[in-house]
Amino acid sequence: MTGRPSLLILLLALRAAAPAQTPASRIDAMLDDWHRAASVADEPRYFGHFSANAVFMGTDATERWTVDRFREWAKPYFQRKAAWTFRAHDRHVDFAPDGSVAWFDESLDTPNLGPCRGSGVVVRVGGEWKIAQYNLSIPIPNALAAGIVNQIAKRTAAGK
Repeated sequence: MTGRPSLLILLLALRAAAPAQTPASRIDAMLDDWHRAASVADEPRYFGHFSANAVFMGTDATERWTVDRFREWAKPYFQRKAAWTFRAHDRHVDFAPDGSVAWFDESLDTPNLGPCRGSGVVVRVGGEWKIAQYNLSIPIPNALAAGIVNQIAKRTAAGK
């Protein structure tokens, strides 16, 4: 019995030193895994993070997809070694009072779109956090906004 008290103390110390997972840290981990799954083209893992009735809103005004339509659109990307790579930072998560719904926003570094922003809603489904809505956007600096708005107006008027 000489080694048992010190082993017990060691185990208790290790448990106390381990950071407790909070709902926000679980959401962070889920979203980080979701982004990693896309970067290695793991389609089942990526789409497994969505709720059954999820919606993905892309950067184009026409891109509002149910999760099934988004999966169909993304299939060719997931047949490559990497679908896309988003590196999230500056993420903020907030919760509804009952803790069953949360919303978040995150800044994203992307190699093909440049700086982007993602925002969304996550819901608890069977004890897990699932993405119910994700909105990907390209933040436009205010100084460039008028020019971009004019370009969009011209394209719309030309029927493009």
